[in-house]
Amino acid sequence: MSEDILLYELNDHVVTLTLNRDESRNVISDDEMVGAIVEACARINADPDVRCAIITGAGRAFSAGGNVKDMQNKSGMFGGTPPQLRDGYRNGIQRIPMAVYDLEVPIIAAVNGPAIGAGCDLAMMCDLRIASEKAIFAESFVKVGLIPGDGGAWFLPRVIGAAKANEMAFTGDPVDAAKALDWGIVSQVVAPDDLLNAANALARRIAVNPPVALRMTKKLLKESQQASLTALLEMSASLQALAHQEPHHEEAVAAIIEKRPPDFG
Repeated sequence: MSEDILLYELNDHVVTLTLNRDESRNVISDDEMVGAIVEACARINADPDVRCAIITGAGRAFSAGGNVKDMQNKSGMFGGTPPQLRDGYRNGIQRIPMAVYDLEVPIIAAVNGPAIGAGCDLAMMCDLRIASEKAIFAESFVKVGLIPGDGGAWFLPRVIGAAKANEMAFTGDPVDAAKALDWGIVSQVVAPDDLLNAANALARRIAVNPPVALRMTKKLLKESQQASLTALLEMSASLQALAHQEPHHEEAVAAIIEKRPPDFG
């Protein structure tokens, strides 16, 4: 992974990923950033010590999404014939929603500034969102004559419902932090200097829980978006059978009975 464009920091079972391209407002459309995000997600999944993740942006923006200059120049992922463009999306930026969706631990978007286009969609891919007062969300693809090519049409309605998602996508108009809170895009809005503290406080509330049960809970919640009740109940029974045999289950129960904090290592 390119250490300079995506910072990876593990502290007390929480990984913080920082998009580190302030000069480009943290665009995520090039192959290098796509690869860095995909690799970071795989690294998190492979590390049993990780229980929660945070993603944020360095500098002025959370992420401006696609590189508009590349669009104008028809370079990078925005160049080529229609078949080449299709393959460019499938083998490029569309790897991000698959990687973030497949994360086994909860991930929080700490939205420090504008989240535009694919940057807005990246925030929607996360399980939870906290916004700075400076945050702006815009599903703005229509403003440049494009469509949400990175899965936004799937993620956004699941976060805020069809009507509000339609309004954002059809108008391309920005939504400020206060409206984002009112619409349920984010769960908290805080002062800019308090953003990472708030995100870490939420992450710590998650990370105190048994890691295996946490990952299985996220798996069930994801499957519930598309599974029938019968299928989900069957999966729940199977995962619960595994959870009952986990040492962390025994430790959690013992801690409750003994009135002490649990120790999950």
